[in-house]
Amino acid sequence: MIRSELIKKLETENVELKTEEIEKIVDLFFGEIIQSLADGGRVELRGFGTFSTRDRSPRKGRNPRTGASVEVPSKRVPYFKPGKEVRERLNT
Repeated sequence: MIRSELIKKLETENVELKTEEIEKIVDLFFGEIIQSLADGGRVELRGFGTFSTRDRSPRKGRNPRTGASVEVPSKRVPYFKPGKEVRERLNT
């Protein structure tokens, strides 16, 4: 599912809301998750899962075009751990 499909689904289930209002809600929801992760926090949605970040160490990579060795700096990457209900539903 992509963002526009999510908005259309919310529109069909909430006919009293305008498309612009639903878009604002979706943007706010995702924006808050992103901001919390950027601030070093984590987001727990009970029954769905937990978003957090993990640190990746610096490493040596390789340029696939030239084969030259390239230094890849350390960075934080997003991580999602599904909740119990999501895992059970996927595996039934």
